[in-house]
Amino acid sequence: MIRVSIAGVTGFTGEELLKILVRHPEVQIKHLISRQAGQKISDTHPSVLFDGETENLSVNIISDTDVVFLCLPHTESASAAYRFYERGKAVIDLSADFRFRNATNYRNVYGVAHPYPRLLSKAVYGLSEFYREKIKGAKLLANPGCYPTASLFAILPALMSGISSENGIVIDAKSGISGAGKKLAEEYLFSSVYGSTRAYSVGCHRHQPEIEQEILLITGKKPTLSFVPHLLPQERGIMATVYMRMKEIIREEAVLTAYRKFYKNERFVKVLPPGSMPATGDVSGTNNVRIGIAVDRRAGTLIVISVIDNLIKGASGQAVQNMNIMFGFEESTALK
Repeated sequence: MIRVSIAGVTGFTGEELLKILVRHPEVQIKHLISRQAGQKISDTHPSVLFDGETENLSVNIISDTDVVFLCLPHTESASAAYRFYERGKAVIDLSADFRFRNATNYRNVYGVAHPYPRLLSKAVYGLSEFYREKIKGAKLLANPGCYPTASLFAILPALMSGISSENGIVIDAKSGISGAGKKLAEEYLFSSVYGSTRAYSVGCHRHQPEIEQEILLITGKKPTLSFVPHLLPQERGIMATVYMRMKEIIREEAVLTAYRKFYKNERFVKVLPPGSMPATGDVSGTNNVRIGIAVDRRAGTLIVISVIDNLIKGASGQAVQNMNIMFGFEESTALK
């Protein structure tokens, strides 16, 4: 049994994380950390069967914790991570504060200097199926972004199998409104979102450098890619449709075989049969990834469609999957 604390429990990812952890047989939830102490979880998250209140972060809480999940805003999470890490506690950070390998990239993307640049080299990027060996025993884990998770699952097998080029990749990605968090802004209100789909941060989304970094580190190939995210009029789910130039045109069945071989031992990943394409509803509330494949022979283009639940596999579910790996538990424990 390990002692778990959550910082930032009142947001969407904190809520989903709590829902998963309350059913984890190896976890004792010790502390729910928030700037606003004294909030009852039964009031903030009525659907979660957990009797507890939020607390301010203190030295006593750190001492009473084996692993902390940080569901804090980008640029704010690093300070809390440092306080736990320097006392020998395991940290799983769901923000972007430790996803980049160097401080220059972090500053370029997030516009501020990293407060603890020496820790960046200590962090393990938590794309579970690709970094499993490094995650085992890690003390500081950077949970991937939701868009990078969906995109990398679609892209990496084609590059690592030599099917497609790393140049000219196009990612057309769409997310449900919960991906924006609990922001009180006009563009995220029901009246603005309902019945309408829009692109945003075109050509400058902060997840694009994260995707490029991981393609380079995992495959050794420096990619050129375009990334265009869209906001869907639905609560949750991500669909990434990826277009890649094929090195040579091969049959769709051969591509499917390569992807199935690549993911053959991954219980959370399903490569669909020929002609089948995934939908976001197929993975809602789960830690699953579903992948559909098509070959456009006229254009010499491989089209790979990946869907995940942005709050589960794109955030809290993958965080728990990583915790399971870190502590030697069965990887799927508490995950649907």
